[in-house]
Amino acid sequence: MQIQTKLPKVGTTIFSVMSQLAIEHNAVNLGQGFPDYEPPARLREAVERAMREGRNQYAPGIGIAPLREQIALKTERLYGHRVSAESEVTVTSGATEALFSAIAASVRAGDEVIVFDPAYDSYEPAIELQGAKAVHVPLHLPDFNVDWQRVRDAVTPRTRMIIVNTPHNPSGAVFSPGDLDTLADITRDTDIVVLSDEVYEHIVYDGRDHQSVLRHAELAARSFVVSSFGKTFHCTGWKVGYCVAPAALSAEFRKVHQYLTFCTFTPAQFAFAEMLEHEPQHYLELPAFYQAKRDRFRALLAETRFKLLDVPGGYFQLVDYSDIQDTDDIHFSQWLLKEAGVVGIPLTPFYETPPASRFLRLCFAKNDATLDAAIERLRNV
Repeated sequence: MQIQTKLPKVGTTIFSVMSQLAIEHNAVNLGQGFPDYEPPARLREAVERAMREGRNQYAPGIGIAPLREQIALKTERLYGHRVSAESEVTVTSGATEALFSAIAASVRAGDEVIVFDPAYDSYEPAIELQGAKAVHVPLHLPDFNVDWQRVRDAVTPRTRMIIVNTPHNPSGAVFSPGDLDTLADITRDTDIVVLSDEVYEHIVYDGRDHQSVLRHAELAARSFVVSSFGKTFHCTGWKVGYCVAPAALSAEFRKVHQYLTFCTFTPAQFAFAEMLEHEPQHYLELPAFYQAKRDRFRALLAETRFKLLDVPGGYFQLVDYSDIQDTDDIHFSQWLLKEAGVVGIPLTPFYETPPASRFLRLCFAKNDATLDAAIERLRNV
């Protein structure tokens, strides 16, 4: 039997490849973006209690009401945007499912979707599965800011969606209020929808406010906004996220969601509802928590030959390795793994047309002992 692939450019993700190599070489894994410390005690206790109390069957497809209500309250509290828990909030099986559902619900064959390179690797396959085309607009180096004139030039009558990501993965760049205003200006009087990937919304540094599109009424009216409990509560393996969108967009989103995953891990939904209600300080204190990790990691990296890029948000540090080797990032990441025993993620897989930069992404959402072990090895590079 001959099988024609629908995703000819897709193989195993770079995250899975590098994590497997880390295991094989007993390397310190600063590649895949997950914490190596436990979720909050209350959250773990709450999910165990929910299981003991019999919360183990299907949840409502859109999410349990208490969790959606807490998400609505949190959204208004943080961003000043009031949403309906009933018609505008949907709980999903992770942010990746939410991203896929939003794209599948909105994008049709022949449409174009603007993405910013380097772009998270799940965007383009979801676009291509709809028979649509990803239009890649490179971010400005070395600050990874958006060149909005290039976005204007990329918009055509076929443009159906623009995907934005702030704080940005892999660079950590963040939007300003001016970015929101310009995006609104570009999409005004069009049928373009915005998909805003905001999974690192609570990890923004140096006193900045996260510039969610939900802060901007004009953008909120045409946007899917995707968030991640896994990133916020250090439990990426639970795969729970959510999408906030206007009722009309949410209705289409839910049509896809109900046949993609139907519902999401029930005990965790009750646990997250309890956390949002009783311990909001967790996400409010997250910027300070991660900023301390960022600053400590940067101070240690300053003792190595790597050059450091700024990190306004997220939990990744980009390093410039050009003083160490003049080779592409794929080869350098493999060399670093084998010679130094440290895993980082190359940026090439995030690009359609990679630039001649020499950057590697290192995750600092790790225990101090993990970071110290990595630094000890990197000092010898």
